[in-house]
Amino acid sequence: MTESKKYPNNLRLITENMPSLLSVSVGILVGAGSCLETKNINGISHFIEHVTFKGTKRFSSTGLSEAFDDIGAQVNAFTSKEMTCYYVKSTKKQLERSVELLSDMFLNSVYDDEELSREKGVVIEEINMSYDTPEDVCLDALSQAFYGDEGLGQTILGDADNINSFNRQTVLNYRDDYYNADNIVISFAGNIDLKQADELVKKYILPFIPDKKSKPFNVTTRKNLCGKILKNKDVEQLHLALGFSGLKYDDPQSTAVSVFNVALGSGMSSRLFQEVREKLGLCYTVYSYPSGYRDSGSMAIYAGLNSESANKAYDAIMRVLKGLKTDGLTEKELERAKAQILSSFEFGAESTASQMMLFGKYLLFTDKVFDCDKKIKDINEITLTAVNDYVKNFDIDDFSLALIGKNAEKVKF
Repeated sequence: MTESKKYPNNLRLITENMPSLLSVSVGILVGAGSCLETKNINGISHFIEHVTFKGTKRFSSTGLSEAFDDIGAQVNAFTSKEMTCYYVKSTKKQLERSVELLSDMFLNSVYDDEELSREKGVVIEEINMSYDTPEDVCLDALSQAFYGDEGLGQTILGDADNINSFNRQTVLNYRDDYYNADNIVISFAGNIDLKQADELVKKYILPFIPDKKSKPFNVTTRKNLCGKILKNKDVEQLHLALGFSGLKYDDPQSTAVSVFNVALGSGMSSRLFQEVREKLGLCYTVYSYPSGYRDSGSMAIYAGLNSESANKAYDAIMRVLKGLKTDGLTEKELERAKAQILSSFEFGAESTASQMMLFGKYLLFTDKVFDCDKKIKDINEITLTAVNDYVKNFDIDDFSLALIGKNAEKVKF
């Protein structure tokens, strides 16, 4: 059972009651990610996520970690393009203590200069690790080629120069802009109902959360049509990514996109896998995935290739897309896609962490409660005609491209 509540300061609470379980996941979701950052502070959302774990007025960094470990709770956080999430999973018995600790960490972090300085090194090593992962480099380059140098085109991690420039005041200024009640959702999933969650929020969060108007969400439109980024990098494979215009988060046609994606490049039976890998042997990895944001979206295709296969793989990918546009999906592909999407949905329904994120993110982005029954109905009832109508209108001529590898800059498409 899903229930929600909005407080007078516009803080939002949502619960998904899963009474048969013994655990609860709790997330504090903030509408602040890399797409909101200006160039000179790109990386600040992710940096704040890190340093929020580094001690409060009550606990040192080590003391906070020990307090969570003492009750067997699992605490973590992540940053994306549009949000930051701090979350904990615990037993029902230890839920109140978990909420107390999570809220103390979120609301009362001191951001000690010494701790900030230490954590800069950790984040910079994370950036270096990303640079050493060509697939990550390629997909970041695709975002830049697709969206340009601002907003959604920026990386989540930022760069070392920016990280080194951050100080306590940078952190506090950004939190002041976005870490406010009207830009936050508290999401519970597991063995808990709205009444119990409401009591915890009123005790540990509501009286202490800043009650001011957050900066408005800035719309990121795609600026760099048909952008191409080719980067030389001394790695064995070539890494190719293509980006096409997609749909924003919660678009009415999102189910058609999900079906299209399964047929195109999700799994070993997909057309891309069968054509580019199995038939032509041009790659080990090839897949597609849609990304839906608040005001825009994309469909990306990635392939890790041998060093001589960029043009052959590109041609094969475009043939697959043209074939889908011309002939559409088959009835068998439709039914297979439905089965995969429904299975994934049902697997997620058994996870408190997945449900916490699903309902929390939907409420944060749309200010509405996610309707599971409607989503399942939409999946079951979507027709081949509806999917193929979307596919036939899918624009494959206007795309962005990224290529990473040895002599990548010499490749002509």
